[in-house]
Amino acid sequence: MSWHIEGTYFENCNCDMICPCSTSGMIAPADNERCKVALAFHVETGEVDHVDVSDLTVCIVADTPPVMSDGGWKVGVLMDASASADQAQALGAVFSGQIGGPMAGAAPLIGEMVGMEQVDMNYSDDGRRHQVRAGGGVDIAVEDFVSRFDPTEQGVKVSGVGFPSDPLAAGTATASRVDVFGMTWDNAGKSSFSAPFAWSA
Repeated sequence: MSWHIEGTYFENCNCDMICPCSTSGMIAPADNERCKVALAFHVETGEVDHVDVSDLTVCIVADTPPVMSDGGWKVGVLMDASASADQAQALGAVFSGQIGGPMAGAAPLIGEMVGMEQVDMNYSDDGRRHQVRAGGGVDIAVEDFVSRFDPTEQGVKVSGVGFPSDPLAAGTATASRVDVFGMTWDNAGKSSFSAPFAWSA
């Protein structure tokens, strides 16, 4: 099965500033007793085994140990309600890692899949500000850092992370509410990353 998807993504976790989990390759512990993170992916264009999955959004919510490489992640997936059954199945295969790609490396770390639901999605990205609303349970907005000393205004980037893209723009959440699959938190003011992404296998 061949597939490719590309679009934009952002994430927000409860680390205070520029998440040490991602920037250490999951070697350093999170800033808190648990890592509570949500990742939103908007697929602008894509095809999975001849199924067009363009213009759909997927949100992954996870609660993990402080050292993420220890595994035992608790994960839930929210799928765009506008996805057909075939599209939902195709994207589910990509984001579960079942058919290879970047998520295949994360799959062995998942200890509990708490569910997948299709909900109404509203995703926006102007290149610096990123927002997702997923049903009534997820409402997150983040903004990339831009240094006043950088005349290019390209933003603060972290490179060499590799997942889910590279480089990542560092930022902070201006709003962040999650209440799904028994996972509840508010990560406003905490760490965020964003980037375009392009995956294939």
